[in-house]
Amino acid sequence: MTGPPALRQALTLTPDPRRVIVKLFVPGEDAALVRTRAGALIDRVAHLDDEEAARLLRDTIDRFGGRHRDLDRTFHHHYDLVRHRVARARDLSPTTRQLVGAYFSHEYAVEAAALCNPSTVAHPDQSALGAGQLRVAVSLRQIGEGHLSSIGFATAVLGPGRRITVADRSGPLVVGQRVGVRHRRDLLAAGLAEGDCDNEVTATVLDALPERYDEATFERVLGDLPPDLLSRSTGLRTLEQLRRTNAGSYATSFPADTALHQRVLWPATPAESNGMEDARFVRFTDDSGPVYRATYTAYDGRNIATRGLASADLRRFEITPMRGPGVRNKGVALFPRPVGGRHLALCRADGETIGLTCLDGASRWQPPVSLHAPRDSWELIQVGNCGSPIETDAGWLVLTHGVGPMRRYAIGALLLDLHRPEQVIAELPGALLSPDETDRDGYVPNVVYSCGGLVHDGELWLPYGASDARVGFATVPVAALIAAMAESAPPSARPGR
Repeated sequence: MTGPPALRQALTLTPDPRRVIVKLFVPGEDAALVRTRAGALIDRVAHLDDEEAARLLRDTIDRFGGRHRDLDRTFHHHYDLVRHRVARARDLSPTTRQLVGAYFSHEYAVEAAALCNPSTVAHPDQSALGAGQLRVAVSLRQIGEGHLSSIGFATAVLGPGRRITVADRSGPLVVGQRVGVRHRRDLLAAGLAEGDCDNEVTATVLDALPERYDEATFERVLGDLPPDLLSRSTGLRTLEQLRRTNAGSYATSFPADTALHQRVLWPATPAESNGMEDARFVRFTDDSGPVYRATYTAYDGRNIATRGLASADLRRFEITPMRGPGVRNKGVALFPRPVGGRHLALCRADGETIGLTCLDGASRWQPPVSLHAPRDSWELIQVGNCGSPIETDAGWLVLTHGVGPMRRYAIGALLLDLHRPEQVIAELPGALLSPDETDRDGYVPNVVYSCGGLVHDGELWLPYGASDARVGFATVPVAALIAAMAESAPPSARPGR
């Protein structure tokens, strides 16, 4: 037996090239040899007469204003970013300044190349629903020009039964704005330890900082460092590393009147400058109450790093680095609650094996315990998780992915002991969902992949990316899935024993 078939729903989400944001554009910086042409462009704009400048600005706003929120404000902001190149800034009229901002702007289609790797959690708003319905937030990896990934969202309603309705995704997109954040000293210490940076400067700074601190406090502590420490050969290099490590934590927020599907989590630090990939969202609950958490992969073009994300309402997000040997690769997924007082996560620290890692008292994720290694023919290249474990009466349901011949991705399942998740108590024989003829063609062919599903009314709802070309949804009865896994387990390990 290979388990119950996953029923594919007819509804799919496809990349929409109309979903665009406005980015800063500096002529020359996109060339192989960087040579900004900003100064010359500003001079040419400044020499336009007032009537021509007004006409050009009016035409630009008429053409693009309906596609973006606060386009005037964006043009002003982009002008401020390049105003240092304006020879006589005071001589420019307000219209010309805004037109300069328009010339230093361009549209970017966030999902023009691909849309994939969804995860699903209960939406913060459960109002105005009928019997058997659940509103969910769907996170999406959206990929645009240059293979640059960001995190987007959709809203859907599940039920009654196997019905799914996805809300309209139209309207101007909004990139989150950086806001003040209270940094954590323990995360700074963990980052310095991971970077093997332990000297008198770092020790002095950590000793002077409170457990939570803002940017002004951090800079004040650095400014108060004794000169005889800074004059040491490692002094300036250590200051740079302190600032770089501290900058890994930030917060971003969206206006209250934006809908979830209009919000875009866009790369905001050097570590994620080439993409924010594969967010795995989960609704996490402990003694302090529920909060949305997620992990994602930050990519700078050469290196990857795991980042954690927390939000009370999916409007303000706090981003922090994750530290330790357990999170040194892609595919980290948090448990939805502490287990036996421990904060746990699935991981793939060695690049090919599903492991279980635990957060220690120093905010470092410890070396993982191996749960499942490549073994069956459909997963011999590597295995990993497809999102956070889902709690059931029988155990922790873990959706997995495996990679087989021709780099073909399929989705399987494991069951972990509810109280001792280090123990695998059952496995699904074979794959739960594999690429069929409708799934196999796309930006990355022969792939079905998910970053997290949920259970509603006894059904496992599994969102999945199909060859990075579209996002589909599949369902399977949880009881049937557990039963199929139990049949494959040895009698001593079967759920309920």
